[in-house]
Amino acid sequence: MSFTDEESLDGGLAGQTQLESYLFSCELSSKVPFYCFQGDDDDEMEHFVELRTVCLGEDAQEECNVVEVTAMNHQGKKTSVPIANLHINCLPMVSLGEFELKAPVTIRLKSGSGPVTISGLHLIASEIEESDLEEEEDEDEDDDMDEEDDLSPVKPAKKKMKQ
Repeated sequence: MSFTDEESLDGGLAGQTQLESYLFSCELSSKVPFYCFQGDDDDEMEHFVELRTVCLGEDAQEECNVVEVTAMNHQGKKTSVPIANLHINCLPMVSLGEFELKAPVTIRLKSGSGPVTISGLHLIASEIEESDLEEEEDEDEDDDMDEEDDLSPVKPAKKKMKQ
């Protein structure tokens, strides 16, 4: 989430959130049947994982591979939900859209031997501080001044006289 609109800046963004995204991927198999997504212990940041695809690897056997996620529900209780049931012959990949979960999240290969690759985004939400806003405004003003200095005035074309 990025704010570039001057009206938004004038209204004050203190207390608003800034969102950064990074690539996320993990592979599950019979050797490594689960992955725990934690995030950092920083109090000012919230970590989310946005799952996009679940895909069988090339070494997958002819068996059902069930992938399950465990995360907190709205009441703060752990809930486990199967998100994909993959088979190499009929459904080797599932698109989950933008399935977003707040950390901590455990992704588990409930049945099957895999390999199964889960990919998506690691999202980090942090509050925008007032001091950050002032620095951003100063940078915008400097950029505007630099652009004005770089532009040379347009000179009118000279007319040729007919003889």
